[in-house]
Amino acid sequence: MKDDTAKSLSKHTNPIIVLLGILLLAMLLTYVVDSGNYERDGRLVVPGSYEVIEKDSSLTNLFSLHTETPEGTARPVSVVGTLMSIPTGLERMAGLIFMVLLIGGMFGIMTTSGAIDAGLERLLGTVNGNIYILVPSLMIVFGAGSTFLGLASEYILIIPLMVAMANRLGMSNVVGLAIVTVAVKAGYLSSVTNPLPLTIAQPLVGLQIFSGAGLRFVFFVIFLLVGIAFTLWMIRREGFDKSAVIAFSSERLSKRHVAMLLVLLAGIAMIVFFSNAHEWGHPELSSFYIGLSIILAAISGLGASGAADAFVGGMKKILMASMLIGVASAVAVTLENGRILDSVVHTLTDFIGTDSTFFAAVGMFMSQLALDFLIPSTSGQAAVSMPILGPIGQLTGVQPQTTVLAFLFGNGITNMLTPTSGTLLAYLAAAQVSWTQWAKFIVLLWAVYIALAIMMLAYAVAVAY
Repeated sequence: MKDDTAKSLSKHTNPIIVLLGILLLAMLLTYVVDSGNYERDGRLVVPGSYEVIEKDSSLTNLFSLHTETPEGTARPVSVVGTLMSIPTGLERMAGLIFMVLLIGGMFGIMTTSGAIDAGLERLLGTVNGNIYILVPSLMIVFGAGSTFLGLASEYILIIPLMVAMANRLGMSNVVGLAIVTVAVKAGYLSSVTNPLPLTIAQPLVGLQIFSGAGLRFVFFVIFLLVGIAFTLWMIRREGFDKSAVIAFSSERLSKRHVAMLLVLLAGIAMIVFFSNAHEWGHPELSSFYIGLSIILAAISGLGASGAADAFVGGMKKILMASMLIGVASAVAVTLENGRILDSVVHTLTDFIGTDSTFFAAVGMFMSQLALDFLIPSTSGQAAVSMPILGPIGQLTGVQPQTTVLAFLFGNGITNMLTPTSGTLLAYLAAAQVSWTQWAKFIVLLWAVYIALAIMMLAYAVAVAY
């Protein structure tokens, strides 16, 4: 199975080529798209304040050595500036990159010690290897954490476990990745009480935070059930090794393995608590992973040198994928340096139109689908787009809750697929899955979710949600 997976991955375009192509496109856009900017009140855009900034878009700028643009002026991004955006992107995303590397090292210790395989045998033996019980149960838990608490990056720690489980059942890494990712994205689509988008988006359109949760919960259930059905269908289509299920037993689960797994579970619980209660960021989480790795190394029985080798080996497996996170961030850096990000936002809002309530809502949704490729951050996109979408909703008769819903749907669906999302790339790194392999797997569900979102928006408009 591992040889087949390696051969399959080799047939796909290396994701660094995909991202470099997107980066080149971003550079070219700085020559063909007008530069402009909105006035801002803190992080928030002031509606109606967009102004075009004059710039010289001649191709002679391609070879300019200038990498910075003075405030209030604009120039296209040169080749040198584009190359410089890569280290800038790496620096901007350094916290996430180092955190992903540390998680990879920690799971290197877990895997080398045998605790992962032993724990999975016990888990699968408990449900008699019935993946049609196990997978939906896991996805419900992951989806609930996402839609109610806003958990996303915290699940990076879970993905290697799900991948190992899929491998034990004779399935590919991408199935293990899907068990977590599909559930998380289904949760973010509706964000019943997800604080990350709602605490920014709802007050900007005059709504009480977390209001309107009832209908969003109904939509969450629909999205999650469709996601579960899709994942089970792909598992059935890919097939799995039923004989591997019969072989599961609990004999290999030693006291040392039990201790390591309990420490890992306690660590996950602490991450969830402290991330929400004390607003932990990447530095705090990375420090926690280092401490957790030391504890696991001490319990593993590998010895100091053996544990260190296992840690470095785990980091090596995801080193390349971690690099991609920084390259993806370079796209946003290039657009910002060319002063065209606000211009793209302005163009998208013009696209929405004000003639029909339904078409305005769908236009908002479509604009967010496109904008998310440029601003994959949920909270960042809310701060930029909601001050603009709010007045458009008022002009077209779209209710504020529906406006928020259009934003949530557009942001969540694109984040399932966009190669510029740091979180998605971190997921892919943890699962050792290429972006092209993931895109091929998920594109059908992505299209189904778009169709569902449009129908849900039509219902929300009809009932004046």
